[in-house]
This record gives sequence, structure tokens and C-alpha cells, in this order.
Amino acid sequence: METTSLAPGLPHLMAAAAGVLLIFGLWTPIAGTAIALVELWKFLAHSGNPLIAIMLLSLGATVAMIGPGVWSIDAQLYGRKHIEPSRQ
Repeated sequence: METTSLAPGLPHLMAAAAGVLLIFGLWTPIAGTAIALVELWKFLAHSGNPLIAIMLLSLGATVAMIGPGVWSIDAQLYGRKHIEPSRQ
């Protein structure tokens, strides 16, 4: 009897779910973090081209830090956060 494991498909499932969230602009920081973690996982597992994994890891981390855009669901629900530098 064969046993199948969910572990090999888990990164792809996480990336697909995060991609759908990013398309709709929902939970943007969580989706960006998930993409960064999946790409870190792929980089450490030595699967595929490591340069692509590093690039997508940095893009996922950037999306997580920047947050939602103007037309995203996050911006409509929670508003956009603007950081103004303090003038001393």
C-alpha cells in the first residue's frame, strides 16, 4: 500500500494560497510573509535555481513590509498607513 505525504506539495499549496490573497489584495503582509517563507524553504531545500528563490524571497519580504496598495481590499477595510518622517 502506498502512502502519500502532504509535505512535498505543501510549499506549492502555500504559494498558491498566498498568490490568490495577493491578487485580491487581502491580508497582504501575511501573504508576503508566506511567499518569503516558501521561497526560503525552496532555497534551503536546494530545489530549482537558487537565484530565483532568492529573488522571490526578497520580493515576498518587500510586499510584506510595504503592505497593501490603494485599490486592495486591505486598504478599503483598514485604510492605508502612511509613515511621515519626523522633522526636528
